[in-house]
Amino acid sequence: MDFNVKKLASDAGVFFTRAVQFTGEKFGQVEKTELDAHFENLLSRADSTKNWTEKIFRQTEVLLQPNPIDHTGARIEEFLYEKLDRTVPSRPNNGELLGHYMQDAAKDFGPGTPYGSTLIKVGDCERRLGGAQREFLQTSAISFLAPLRNFLEGDWRTISKERRLLENRRLDLDSSKARLKKAKLAESKAACEGEAVPDFQETRPRNYVLSASASALWSEEVDKAAHELRVAQTEFDRQAEVTRLLLEGISSTHVNHLRCLHEFVEAQTAYYKQCYLHMQDLQKELGSSNGDVFPNAFAGNPGLSMASSGSSPQGNATLPQDAASAVETDTLKIEEVQAPATGTRKAKVLYDYDAADTSELSLLADELITVYTVPGMDSDWLVGERGNQKGRVPVTYLELLS
Repeated sequence: MDFNVKKLASDAGVFFTRAVQFTGEKFGQVEKTELDAHFENLLSRADSTKNWTEKIFRQTEVLLQPNPIDHTGARIEEFLYEKLDRTVPSRPNNGELLGHYMQDAAKDFGPGTPYGSTLIKVGDCERRLGGAQREFLQTSAISFLAPLRNFLEGDWRTISKERRLLENRRLDLDSSKARLKKAKLAESKAACEGEAVPDFQETRPRNYVLSASASALWSEEVDKAAHELRVAQTEFDRQAEVTRLLLEGISSTHVNHLRCLHEFVEAQTAYYKQCYLHMQDLQKELGSSNGDVFPNAFAGNPGLSMASSGSSPQGNATLPQDAASAVETDTLKIEEVQAPATGTRKAKVLYDYDAADTSELSLLADELITVYTVPGMDSDWLVGERGNQKGRVPVTYLELLS
């Protein structure tokens, strides 16, 4: 290998000079060039952007993949496929695996049994939830995580490199200033010695010749140091301008991340909406079949228990007279429904609900109403009362309290 000895020695000298300057600044023994307030604000803003972006990126990864230890093998496989520039094979996520296990268990227990048929329904819902989660993770990785990673691994590395270069240029500039200052002091001292009146009895004339020669040498050293200072100042100013432009680009980074954040929120909203709809459908499926399996699901309401079981406390198979009068063949007359003596419950409204017709009761989120069931009503609905107002309300919009 061909070594350039002169360049190696020059680089070593520059490194040593910078180290001396840096050490002197730490001990307060030498002067340090300070950046202007605007530049310092840009540096502080860039550091803050980097730190918070890194925290948000890491925590978003934890949110999207909460158990990285369980996926160590998968991550190694993904890393290898990425290095080989190949597509990572698709694998089922936790929700999809749970759905498969439930459906396999249903086959073993018997799909015709109540437990087996319910496992099939829940397993199918879990698979759909897993598919929605997969789509959400892919969308979030592309629209939100990728831009944050590109900033940390691309733009920020460039900014850090230019900042280190600017710091080196500043050390060179301050070293040049210190060298020029020392050269001027030495030149002044040599000039003072040259102006002294010679004493030929005690000092030989040769000393004055040497003094004049030293003064000329220091004058030459001052000119050389001044030239180096001008070069160092030019390089520092040029590097400061490059770094300043990069730091001002942080504003564009904020705008880009703001757009990505909106896309992440939209993806998250769509994901949770899908999950809610899937669970609502599952709840309806289970509610329609639970009447046969769990006839006393609302045990707190004697009227519903008697209607579901098809028998009265006296063993009579007919409905009570007041309940039968409240139910028509197709439509429930809400105005004729009376609250039972026992079995009413308080419920908190979870979401706003607009009544579709006069038989329903409009709801406002967080309000408290009284609810109860009557024979013949769909299991997805309850009768709700608020003061003098009364009407059917959907169960999924309520949280039963007592």
